[in-house]
Amino acid sequence: MLKPTATVFSLDNLFFERSDANQNRYLEHEEPKNWYLAPAPSVTGIPATQELQKELGKNNCLDGKEVKVQSFLDASKTFGMEGTVKKDLGVLRAVTEIPAQFRNIFKEFPYFNYIQSKALDDILYTDRNFVICAPTGSGKTVMFELAITRLLMEVPMPWLNIKIVYMAPIKALCSQRFDDWKDKFGPIGLSCKELTGDTVMDDLFEIQHAHIIMTTPEKWDSMTRKWRDNSLVQLVRLFLIDEVHVVKDESRGATLEVVVSRMKTIQSSLSRISENPATLTPMRFVAVSATIPNAEDIAEWLSDGMRPAVCLKIDESHRPVKLRKIVLGFPCSSNQTEFKFDLTLNYKIASVIQTYSEQKPTLVFCATRKGVQQAASVLAKDAKFIMTVEQKQRLQKCANSTKDTKVRDLLMCGVAYHHAGMELSDRKIIEGAFTRGDLPVLFTTSTLAMGVNLPAHLVIIKSTLHYVGGMFQEYSETDILQMIGRAGRPQFDTTATAVILTRLSTREKYVQLLNGADTIESSLHKHLVEHLNAEIVLHTITDVKIALEWIRSTFLYIRVLKNPVHYGFSPGLDTVGIEAKLQELCLKNLNNLSSLDLIKMDEEFNFKPTETGKLMAWYYIAFDTVKQFSSVNGTETLSELVTMISGCIEFSDVKLRINEKKILNALNKDKNRITVRFPMEGKIKTREMKVNCLIQAQLGCIPIQDFTLTQDIGKIFRHGLRVTKWLSDFLASHKNNFAALLNSLILAKCFRCKLWENSLHVSKQLEKIGVTLSNAMVNAGLTSFKKIEDANARELELILNRHPPFGNQIKESVLYLPKYELDIEQLAKYSNTVAEILVTIILTNFEQLQIKRTAPDFHYVTLIIGDADNQVVFKQKIMDSVLLKNGNWTKKIEVKRALKSEELSINLISSEYGRFIDMISILKYTFKDVE
Repeated sequence: MLKPTATVFSLDNLFFERSDANQNRYLEHEEPKNWYLAPAPSVTGIPATQELQKELGKNNCLDGKEVKVQSFLDASKTFGMEGTVKKDLGVLRAVTEIPAQFRNIFKEFPYFNYIQSKALDDILYTDRNFVICAPTGSGKTVMFELAITRLLMEVPMPWLNIKIVYMAPIKALCSQRFDDWKDKFGPIGLSCKELTGDTVMDDLFEIQHAHIIMTTPEKWDSMTRKWRDNSLVQLVRLFLIDEVHVVKDESRGATLEVVVSRMKTIQSSLSRISENPATLTPMRFVAVSATIPNAEDIAEWLSDGMRPAVCLKIDESHRPVKLRKIVLGFPCSSNQTEFKFDLTLNYKIASVIQTYSEQKPTLVFCATRKGVQQAASVLAKDAKFIMTVEQKQRLQKCANSTKDTKVRDLLMCGVAYHHAGMELSDRKIIEGAFTRGDLPVLFTTSTLAMGVNLPAHLVIIKSTLHYVGGMFQEYSETDILQMIGRAGRPQFDTTATAVILTRLSTREKYVQLLNGADTIESSLHKHLVEHLNAEIVLHTITDVKIALEWIRSTFLYIRVLKNPVHYGFSPGLDTVGIEAKLQELCLKNLNNLSSLDLIKMDEEFNFKPTETGKLMAWYYIAFDTVKQFSSVNGTETLSELVTMISGCIEFSDVKLRINEKKILNALNKDKNRITVRFPMEGKIKTREMKVNCLIQAQLGCIPIQDFTLTQDIGKIFRHGLRVTKWLSDFLASHKNNFAALLNSLILAKCFRCKLWENSLHVSKQLEKIGVTLSNAMVNAGLTSFKKIEDANARELELILNRHPPFGNQIKESVLYLPKYELDIEQLAKYSNTVAEILVTIILTNFEQLQIKRTAPDFHYVTLIIGDADNQVVFKQKIMDSVLLKNGNWTKKIEVKRALKSEELSINLISSEYGRFIDMISILKYTFKDVE
């Protein structure tokens, strides 16, 4: 039996940082854990630790010769920048230095750590913009809390007109910060609000009174595109940017960059229009980053023009818990798939844990949810953890409480898994067991690194590839840094270990990444077209000259000057040459916008936004989506529009997983069950087909038991609400497309109420009625609001298995829905080319609705009239609030003679409710031939 302090085997020649001789001992202030990993049994096909050492030993050999691996020491140095960071603070600063009223914010520790102490003077006693570059797990969040404290110290109470924005790359980080800060800042009078959804007006209303706003770059971009229309954004005094190195991310970085540049533009615009600019309080930027070599470029970007931002760079030696980083490369033959390579790594985990865990908690990150379960099962089968009776009892209690039977069995082996597809209650149980130290090993996906703070002594990243969009891709740098950042428990450890398992061919790449040697570059040039359009809509940019000025405010400009080759420019270009190339790039994107009529551009390159361009910016729509729908012919059916919507780039983050195909194919075509309304040809084999299938399943009330798919449906409908609403407005600005416009309005309403327009499940739109109760009502023949209203309340309760007065409540909710009548008549005034009709919309229960209303205040109906030539004759939204004034709305409408026939299609479409409120009339009108 192994002793807890035994060294299983030596991998010293592979350590990028040699382990300390005392590293295997328990810390004096930590109680030894009562479990350790017994030697792995010799099982066929499972390499023993000696085999692992032998295999790993090959990694340092090339053609039989030993290759010396350069010591993986701290790559960065502490740079003295302008400001007080030049001071050598030899002592830690005490929390008592903070004014008494704010001290509870930092009550978890008596002293700030070295990094926080180093930054304290600049961040707490000045208002200068500040960039800190430090290793993961260094306590950088405290920097933000100090910056907030500084603002509160400077602004007199009550803090009515201040806003603080915290921006993080993903929603999980925003949620984590929200939970933390509402407890810390709530007691002193600051309210917090998360702004990470896809709604617009509701969020704007809710954050009016919030002091601290947690948001993502995408959501803040969406909101600040309208900043001239509301003063809220102008109240921002402090802008906190977490994970600012994400600016290099190809898919998300451009948005972060544009948002920060826009906030700088807002500040300078306010200065220009102010009568006394000196009295304006500047907006302060505080940004934190993982270890990067060019943090000075970030600081230069965030400088305010009057004085440079302070840049503090801290190396690995000052990390509170010293992190030993190890990259192990394994051979991957050309005929071995990524799936098979990933599976082979499952059998390396036991040996890696045995070697590096020191019998302390281990967190293993896997590429997929299924991979998490497979790896956990392999370890539970082939390794044995020795645990005390008390630990086993606690784990047994956890196992009894979990709903997932697979997790239940694994827990008793000292192993568990955790991913976003699990029940929330199961996740909480597992998190608790791991935090308490009862659970030796936890397998999880990368999402846990972002959202849940579960540090471990050893972190293993099992493969650097993850499954995205039907294919394997390398993790982003942010993902890797977040994952290794979970290594180290400050309350228990002075050292921690992070091990990356990857292919031999990519090992060097990750050595460089962990060294912090990757220079941060901009990705704005790849997404310039959408952002240029947004700035033109805001009138930030009105000509090419101003467009260049705007580009000069971006991180892209700073990096292009220093590394033109990366952006496709010649290496020998001077500043004038680079600016000429940037102008070329601008013109190319502006021409693309002009080609789709998103902007109007004259010969002198002055430009203005069009209505279509405004819609694109307002609804946050990708250029490729606009381009896709620019090709509509105007006669698209509902089925065709669903197919087109499913192909939008907005749904690109929905992934098709292999284990979902069986369920999706059954939803699409199955003789023995209810299937989707518009089946697709063939098998489900693409992301677009999956999105299409899930949209139709939701609208058709087809039950889906798979938790992951229900999460995907939530994501699809969040984006789909915005895209379908944009589509109906987009098509309304074009001609000869009555059929497509009508169907787009119907589809937007379907997305809103999550039902087909002809669905029998009308009751699902009522409060307290979900899919199960709606099914019961359909089975009882209650398939319209009229039938529900006429039903007996007690019969309703029997059908729904509910107690009184539930039936009365349901009947009442239907009673106070708006009820409309559509009255159409042709007026006597007509000619051989033009007729005139009078349309009247009557709110029949006008008097009842004065007392109470079920529909929301913003409910409206759209009147849309089309002729036989597919021309839109008339379209208008009529708010309920207008009809509630006198009970009706009347409009005279001129109708031009159509070529095909003299028929009009007159439609009244509810913004919220299906089937009951919608009305369709066909009017045969006549013309008088004039001789």
